[in-house]
Parts: sequence; C-alpha cells; structure tokens
Amino acid sequence: MAETSPGPGTAGGTSPGADPAPGTRRVTIRDVAGRAGVSVATVSRVLAGNYPTSAAARAKVLRAVKDLDYVIDGRARALAGTGPKTVAVIVMSVDSPFYANVAQGVEQEAAARGRLCMVCSHGGDEARELALVQMMREQRAEFVVLVGGAVEDERYRARLTEYAHGLAAAGSRLVLCGRPAPSPDTPVLVVEYDNEAGAYAVVSHLLSAGHRDILYLGVLPGYSTVEPRIAGYRRALADHGLPPSAERIRGYGLGRSHGYDAMRQILADCDGRPDFTAVFAGDDQAAAGAMAAMREYGLRTPEDVSVVGYNNDALAEDLNPPLTTVNIPSYELGREAVRLALAEAAASPARATTQKRHVLGTHTVLRDSVAPPRR
Repeated sequence: MAETSPGPGTAGGTSPGADPAPGTRRVTIRDVAGRAGVSVATVSRVLAGNYPTSAAARAKVLRAVKDLDYVIDGRARALAGTGPKTVAVIVMSVDSPFYANVAQGVEQEAAARGRLCMVCSHGGDEARELALVQMMREQRAEFVVLVGGAVEDERYRARLTEYAHGLAAAGSRLVLCGRPAPSPDTPVLVVEYDNEAGAYAVVSHLLSAGHRDILYLGVLPGYSTVEPRIAGYRRALADHGLPPSAERIRGYGLGRSHGYDAMRQILADCDGRPDFTAVFAGDDQAAAGAMAAMREYGLRTPEDVSVVGYNNDALAEDLNPPLTTVNIPSYELGREAVRLALAEAAASPARATTQKRHVLGTHTVLRDSVAPPRR
C-alpha cells in the first residue's frame, strides 16, 4: 500500500483512489524514492525503522521526506504493524477531576514509553462504551484502560467478559482501573485502590476526635466505588464499639448538587437541629454541597458539625474551612496501569490469559474541617 500525504512536491503521480483538492496533489512514496534516487522498498524500510539500511540511503530518504513535506500514513503503518504502538483510556467523562487525573497518568506514562495515547469518554452510555472498545480493537490498541466505577450486576459482568475476551483475541489486553473485574477467570489486569480502607481511616479519624453520631451522605446502590465506602464506614463504627443502630446513611447520589439537596432536606426535617455531629460525604463535591446547605441553616464547620470527604479533589483545599478527605492516587493509578501492562506484555509476549490484580493505598489528608463535638 502506498503511503501518501498532501504536500507541495512536484513529482508526478497520485495514489489510486486519491481525490486531491483542485490545484493540489498528494505526495507519494514513489515521489520520495524519485527525489532520493533510491527504490520504493528502500524508502519503506527507512520509514519503518526496523530494517537495516545504509547511513547514506537513510540520509537521502529523510532529506527527500523533508523537502517534499511527506507525511507517513499512520493507518497504513498500523495495519502493517510498523507504526507507533497505541494505548487507549476510556472514561465516563473528561471533566471529572478523578477521571482527568487517571487519564493524565496514562498519557504521561504512555508517552514516556513511546506510545500514542487515545483518550475517549462514553458519558455513561453502555452502547458507546462497547463501540469504543470495538474501535480500539480495530485500531490494534496495545491495551485498553477502562476507568471508573459501575453497578456490578450480571449485565455488567457479561459486558466486561465480552470486552476482555474480544481484546485478547485481537492480541490486546483489557486493563480495569478503579473498576471491578467480572470474575476471577476473566483475562484482565486490575489496578485498583483500597476504597474501603480509605473510608475506614477517615471515619476512624472522626471517632478518635470524639464523634459518635456520624452521618454518611451519598448512596448509590450497587455502585462499585460507593459500596466499599459505606462498608468502611460501618466497619469503623463497629470496631469502635458502636451498635448497628448508630448508622446514619442518607442522601442519594454524589456531586455537589446531590450533597446540597440531601442536606437541605435532612435539615428541613429536623428544623435545623441535626442529631449528628459529623458528616462523612461520599465525595468532596458532595461535602462542599452539604457544607453550603448547613451554612444556610446557620451551622458552622467544624464548630457545629465536622465534615470529611473522599477523593482529595483540588477544591478540597480551597473550601472554607479546608476539607479533611481521603486521597486517591488517581494520577498514579493511570501510570501504574501502563507500567504493569507493558511489564506483563514483555514477560509474556503471547499475552496473558489470566487475571492479575494490583492494589494501591489511600491515605487521609488532615485539614481544618474536623473538631471535637460540642457538648
């Protein structure tokens, strides 16, 4: 297949099927060969970079490429297996700090390893997610990193199993980043963080400050990133000797608007006199919304109600007061996904057919939103 590009060259001929704009023409590999005074095969070898060629021939070809402004057809090189390797990262949205940080980590590490990174988003649309995975198969992506939580039901498991086996059949690999694996025998690489331990630690911090009436805010039934946080909250209460009746779990959804609306409703129901002294919000955005609602009722943080969050988003440090929260190593999750996938491929060029899991730790970031409860 002749690789072509638009260019200012004057050598004759265009590739079959090319349809240049009026007054322009496409520079072909034959044009480069003619300018360099070498064969088309020599040009192809020089551009592929994986065949031995003389220094003189290489210099002539590269000079001709520059003179003619010739651009290699990346699609043709990918099909021939000689182009730069590609990795893909698929997220729900690119405007979320968590997803953006993971994608940044994938891109930075991929670039450092000589890979091209494609970042895609599906907006929560399962059909779009499936289409993106299929496109990455067609693009011969070295591996596909799928990021973020999901409702872990039978439909999810079937979908992920299909992704994993489909990519494996194409010589690729599915990497799940902060996302649950469908079953132990599915050929995926899982890079995750200790979600439950992070929740346990931050709730234990509230308990150590003297709080016994702690509200958890932000429920998403079955959601793989929320359920472990609730489990950590419950385990911390139990380990500090509190009965199940001490649990206060309220509010549907994460994000600022959900946190604000849920807290407004909670405070309206109790005439602004809450029966809790601290709030553990499911994410930092929900914590920000809850704090705003409490201010409208004249409640101060942390003098009246202490608040902690989860994620350690950039806004957490800028809230008033700055928010105590759980740091997720989101950027490092992305970098580690690339490192582990490439290390695995190097160790087993035939591609792994088993599941491997790697867990990164979380830690509590202490700021000014927690104080001992008022008597």
